[in-house]
Amino acid sequence: MKRALAGLKILDFTRVYSGPYCTMLLADLGAEVIKVEAVGKGDDTRLFYPIKNGQSGYFTYLNRNKKSITLNLKTPEGKETALALARWADVLVENFSAGTIKKLGLSYETVKEVNPNIIYASISGFGQSGPYCKKAAYDAVAQAMGGLTYLTGYPENEPVKVGPAISDAATGVHTAVAILAALHHRTATGEGQYIDVAMMDTVFSMLENSVPILTMMGEEPQRIGNSNPASAPYDMYHTKDGAVVIATANDSLFTRLINLMGQPELMEDPRFNSNPNRKAHEREVNALVEEWTRQHTSAEVESLLDASGIPVACAKSVSQLVEDPQLHHRNMVIEQEVPGVGTVKFPGNPLKLQATPPDTSRRAPLLGEHTHEILKDVLGRTEDEIQQLKAMQVI
Repeated sequence: MKRALAGLKILDFTRVYSGPYCTMLLADLGAEVIKVEAVGKGDDTRLFYPIKNGQSGYFTYLNRNKKSITLNLKTPEGKETALALARWADVLVENFSAGTIKKLGLSYETVKEVNPNIIYASISGFGQSGPYCKKAAYDAVAQAMGGLTYLTGYPENEPVKVGPAISDAATGVHTAVAILAALHHRTATGEGQYIDVAMMDTVFSMLENSVPILTMMGEEPQRIGNSNPASAPYDMYHTKDGAVVIATANDSLFTRLINLMGQPELMEDPRFNSNPNRKAHEREVNALVEEWTRQHTSAEVESLLDASGIPVACAKSVSQLVEDPQLHHRNMVIEQEVPGVGTVKFPGNPLKLQATPPDTSRRAPLLGEHTHEILKDVLGRTEDEIQQLKAMQVI
């Protein structure tokens, strides 16, 4: 089967989430990814929950389709081996704290000397320069610094972060896009380049209409729970047995909803006859919608609104999602054999390319599993040289 990125060679110095998510997407699309890990320890996520029989589900999900080599980058021999791999690579990706990779002797300037056309991508919390560049970051910090946390939750409560590490994942996707753009540029010009993607930048760029609400309207955006800053009724509504999300973002959808509710006359009410007016009278329109939804079960509401083409959903649990027929139809629930654990379900790849679909079949590597293979087949090291590196604890 053809792969969109077949033949692309990536040297991966990433760890934890944002970087590994980026390189996983590229690996699924056919790129050859060599993941460099610390001797004896590896990626931090090898010790992240959930862990069963010594295998981390966190690590296993984010590192499929990659090969693992262990290198002690603090030794001259480890650095020399890393530079040899950089000479082999088309793309290098790293997500150390700003400045760390330079201390290891593997900065863009150094790598460019051995591979002038390299595309070198750095992921960090705040970028490689600026007043925050030395500040440590994980997802929760990036969400807070980028404005997402402040805007999440209910107005009467403290801010909360989005549950999963969305800033990590989104930064990984943005970096993958930047890498593909740089590859296109290199194809046209022969020039490589440096890429600097920051988690704070990414989060700030995803605040939807919050910034123009401030800069155009002079209003400070606040937490609004499950409602929408631009539309109403657009919220979560209680039912007989739970709650559903209903999203009516225009007059046509609202008209369909009130017809189902048996109250078509609401469209003649000046409070509700346009989206801006409904937003201005959000509490009143929400009360009317919830008065109706409370008369039905969640399943009934979902069925009625689906039939009318009105966006609606119950909040699905993870246990429901892994059995969801739509996700299975889209090949978004995959199974992989995890050594010592057995068959485990993971999320698939959301990129659906007709001619060159992603391949998610190859499991994540054990720590250093491909060290010998990479040294021998990629770098041409002899058995004696490999054994000497092992004796020196370089690998």
